Parts: sequence; C-alpha cells; structure tokens
Amino acid sequence: MAIVTTASAGMKAAGRSTILQVRAPLSTAHATELETTALVASSPVPVIVSSRCDIALAAGAAGVNLPENDIPIGAARVLMGERMVGRSVHTLESALRAEGEGADYVIFGPVWPSASHPASTPAGINALAEVAHALRIPVLAIGGVTEGRIAECHAAGAAGFAAIGLFE
Repeated sequence: MAIVTTASAGMKAAGRSTILQVRAPLSTAHATELETTALVASSPVPVIVSSRCDIALAAGAAGVNLPENDIPIGAARVLMGERMVGRSVHTLESALRAEGEGADYVIFGPVWPSASHPASTPAGINALAEVAHALRIPVLAIGGVTEGRIAECHAAGAAGFAAIGLFE
C-alpha cells in the first residue's frame, strides 16, 4: 500500500503498489476530495482514503483506513457498506479489537523507526509477527519499511506493507 497525498504521487506509485491510500492531513477536505476523485478515475489499483468516509464516498474510493482513535469501525461500516474498512493499530490488543469490530485489515506499526513519525517508538519485527499470527484478517506492516525489509515483513506473517517514503 502506497500512502500518498496527491493524485500525481498516487499515479507514480501505482505501478509498484496493490492499493493506494490518500492521506493528506494538511490539506482541506475539498482539495483532498478533488485529488482523490482524480486518482480514483485514473488509478489501475484500488484507492482508499485515510480517516474520511465522506471523502471516500464522494470520490468513489474503494474504502477508508481509520486511525486507531478514529470513529468506530461499525460506524464506518454503516457509511461505507461493502467497501473496505481498515484500521491503523499500534498494539496487539488494538489489532484484535479492530478484527472483532469487523475491520477488513489492519496496518500495524511502526515496526521500525520512521521518518514520517519520528516520535513513535518502533514495535519491532517480533511484535509484527505476534499480531500477524493472532489475526485472521490481513496485517500490513508500516514504519521504516524499505526494499530490504519487505521480505522480513512477509517472513513475520504480514500480508504486505504500507509505506510513505518507499514510494516517493
């Protein structure tokens, strides 16, 4: 999963990603909706939106990814219907709760130190493995993922990875 802020960045990443997540925390809702709509119209892979069910629906996106302290998954599911609803988590307990609430997948991390979240303490590859083996839904690793660490993520049981810097 490539995490991008604009449609152009998404199209650059689309060839190396199986899904694109639009995450533009410094952008207005209107600007994010315009970028997402443009990306949905041109992307060869599904597009989801970080935290904003309204924008995901308005843009025709495939789903939404909710930060750990965002709205409940059940509330998002009412809005999103059959579209994807994922949750970013930082602990095994949060991952299990997300699965129990009906998340389609979780993004777990940060696994390693991350330039985009320098104040976050890395959980480590063993924690990723614990989460990946405890859940029945896909677990994606995030945080410090590099080309050289992708195989390690898969070996730990992750279904894949999400990254910002790797796709820039």
